[in-house]
Amino acid sequence: MSEENPPRATGDLVVLSDVNKHFGALHVLQSIDLTIARGEVVVVIGPSGGGKSTLCRAINRLETIDSGEIVIDGKPLPAEGRELAALRADVGMVFQSFNLFAHKTVLDNVTLGQVKVRKKDKKAADERARRLLDRVGVASQAEKYPAQLSGGQQQRVAIARALAMDPKIMLFDEPTSALDPEMINEVLEVMRQLARDGMTMVVVTHEMGFARSAANRVVFMADGRIVEETTPARFFSNPSSERAKDFLSKILHH
Repeated sequence: MSEENPPRATGDLVVLSDVNKHFGALHVLQSIDLTIARGEVVVVIGPSGGGKSTLCRAINRLETIDSGEIVIDGKPLPAEGRELAALRADVGMVFQSFNLFAHKTVLDNVTLGQVKVRKKDKKAADERARRLLDRVGVASQAEKYPAQLSGGQQQRVAIARALAMDPKIMLFDEPTSALDPEMINEVLEVMRQLARDGMTMVVVTHEMGFARSAANRVVFMADGRIVEETTPARFFSNPSSERAKDFLSKILHH
């Protein structure tokens, strides 16, 4: 099914226009405008409760929005049904909790979506799964069950599972915040490698070292708004908003 797509005039893969979202009286996304280019790594940072995870989840419609528009690869986000399932396959998602199927082996976790959604035959899916497990450094764990793996290994399996769908973009919602400190880096290293390989990524994280080293752009969110977006170098050395200065002074202990 690899029909040649006509070249697009823009390199924009995801465009959010005037996106609003409320949880009751709380206005968690306030008139968000954000464009993510193909191959770009955007890291979203900011204080807790600022709307970062909601933004991430809105991009693959795990959260519905109240108004505005989200366009992915030239198509508006579908509301439901088959189109939404197809979209979700194009938008890989890695969560804080690993969300692996506990009763399936690591290998089966990575082949399942390929067979069910992408309609690959089992043998091809298995081969791809083993390649991806090797890529994220857990090939030797293929026959084990998730509970037999460390948190860092499980999260790397979750990344392989998302990659197996050949997504156009990968969303990471605080992928390391549930991990023990010594496991954080093994997951970030896999993500850094993906970034180097040109994967389009939106990463919500508290890991400032990752934001510095892997992001093309830092989006700083607070109180449901995008307060600032700029290069990592500029953001960390000279943020323009008081809100960002305050945030950085609290988390960067020089």
